[in-house]
Amino acid sequence: MQKFKYIEASQITLSELMLPSHSNFSGKIHGGYILNLMDQIAFACASKHSGHYCVTASVNKVDFLSPIEVGELLTLKASVNFTGTSSMVVGVRVESENIQTGIKKHCNSSYFTMVARNKDGNSAKVPGLILKCKEELRRFTRSLVRKEEQKNRLSRFRKEEFKKEDYTDYLIDQNFKLDYE
Repeated sequence: MQKFKYIEASQITLSELMLPSHSNFSGKIHGGYILNLMDQIAFACASKHSGHYCVTASVNKVDFLSPIEVGELLTLKASVNFTGTSSMVVGVRVESENIQTGIKKHCNSSYFTMVARNKDGNSAKVPGLILKCKEELRRFTRSLVRKEEQKNRLSRFRKEEFKKEDYTDYLIDQNFKLDYE
């Protein structure tokens, strides 16, 4: 196994024409179908980087920015942004293109944390990244900070530690009624 790899060595691009069978009841492409494609490309990218079968550990925030129409060409791009010991953060960008007009739109971006598994199903060590520009370093650092912020969010809201008094300011003018003291 290589100890380090360049990011472009495992980048993947996938393009697919959006068909009526991919649409929801409003005639737009179903979000679940897009998530499935995103998971597939994240898997392929992480597996290519690590040389192992990979599983999805988490998906960080998926915002559907723009609807995708039947007949548009969807292009997904995946790149490893961060590597830990056995995990990788894969950035996925989704764009659609009206093939008649050539107009492209950014539909969403998301970050998949993928974990490499060996033949026995245990975590496998992954190669680190060789970062060759400021943008690659920015993405690596952003993933590292996001990981730390997630730990803080999870610990802050553990039920043993949660105190409603700590969040009084957040709760002002919110749409709820408290039925306990």
